[in-house]
Amino acid sequence: MVGRKPKPAAMHELEGTRNRHKNKGREPQFSGVPTCPDHLDDIAKEEWERVAPELLAAGLLTEADGSALAAYCAAYSRWINAELQLQQNGMVFHSPKSGYPVQSPYIGIANTSLTLMRQFLTEFGMTPASRSRITVMESDTQDKDPFTAFMNEIGAIEPDDEQKNLQ
Repeated sequence: MVGRKPKPAAMHELEGTRNRHKNKGREPQFSGVPTCPDHLDDIAKEEWERVAPELLAAGLLTEADGSALAAYCAAYSRWINAELQLQQNGMVFHSPKSGYPVQSPYIGIANTSLTLMRQFLTEFGMTPASRSRITVMESDTQDKDPFTAFMNEIGAIEPDDEQKNLQ
């Protein structure tokens, strides 16, 4: 496939571009809340517990996305473990055969894990660049009736006027 990867509908809705989305209504809709897999280690499970509620609140996580989030969390754990090994053992060691300095294999593990993490973070809209393309609607507009929300959106009602009308 040539060109950019298509974004999911949830990302279009958060960006405010859902109406222009050419595949509107044709994208599969998944539901459910994924559970943290048992095979993840403690560091990965902590990352799951940190990130999953945020993604759920943004509407970017369903049962079908559980594997992708688990893969991100596993890569995160691998990165943390590699960084800890680098702190403990250093970035260079001396080869037992030749005695020459050799780069630690944990540098490659850390770099590969960071690459995987960045790819998953971008998919979920969790990097500064991918997040900057998203415009989140104010949550208080969901509580208003559609007419008031429309009038407020076009600037016909100032927020202070709305508060006066409620009193």
